[in-house]
Amino acid sequence: MSKISSVGPSWDDVEKALFTPEEIAESDLRVALIGELVKARQERGITQKKLEELSGVKQPVIARMENGSTTPNLSTVLKVLAPLGKTLYIGDLHP
Repeated sequence: MSKISSVGPSWDDVEKALFTPEEIAESDLRVALIGELVKARQERGITQKKLEELSGVKQPVIARMENGSTTPNLSTVLKVLAPLGKTLYIGDLHP
């Protein structure tokens, strides 16, 4: 079996060239947070429409938040967290 080599730089190299470490860390946190929201919603068997009813956040906003096409503001995140039985924990990045 032949080994396929990549053409050009890796995504990590491109990411480091385009973004500051702070921007990368912010993006990683955003992805982790949204991933946890989606996971919690799916584990509870709650549809986006039902989450709209429970949180007051419109379903299209939830969809855009989940697919990463928008960055939700803190109040929106908090509204969605509560009906999912989640809270926002602030801890040290580097314990």
